[in-house]
Parts: sequence; C-alpha cells; structure tokens
Amino acid sequence: MKSYMLDLNSIDKVKGFVSAIEGFDGYFDLASGRYVIDAKSIMGIFSMDLSKKVEFRILETDAKVAEVEEAIVPYLA
Repeated sequence: MKSYMLDLNSIDKVKGFVSAIEGFDGYFDLASGRYVIDAKSIMGIFSMDLSKKVEFRILETDAKVAEVEEAIVPYLA
C-alpha cells in the first residue's frame, strides 16, 4: 500500500480527482482520521471534511503505480 496526502478543498478539485482515478482498475481509499471511503465515490468524498487534508491510499491496482501517481499530482498537498 502507498499513501499520499491530498488537498481536495473545492468542488472542481473533487470532480477532477474522481475523473482522474476512475479510469484505473484497482482499490483506492481516502481517509480522514478514522473515516475511510472509496476514493472513486464522489458522494463519499463530499461527505468528508474537505477543509482538512485527506490521505489517498492505493490498496491494489492493475495499473502501474507511477501512472496513478502522475494522475494525482495536481491534488497533492
């Protein structure tokens, strides 16, 4: 598992992030404290406190991790 801190503090950032990762097969989570949601769930993301940084976790993916990392660069905290 790899993890990264993201800044998703606007509606446009959330939409862009979900669009960027939904093209990858695999399991991705976002965590804030003890709260963990599916990173591909736009409704789940909007239920989080987005004024704080969130942790993006790559649990398992068929894609190369480098490709996922490249896709999330605009959202890194």
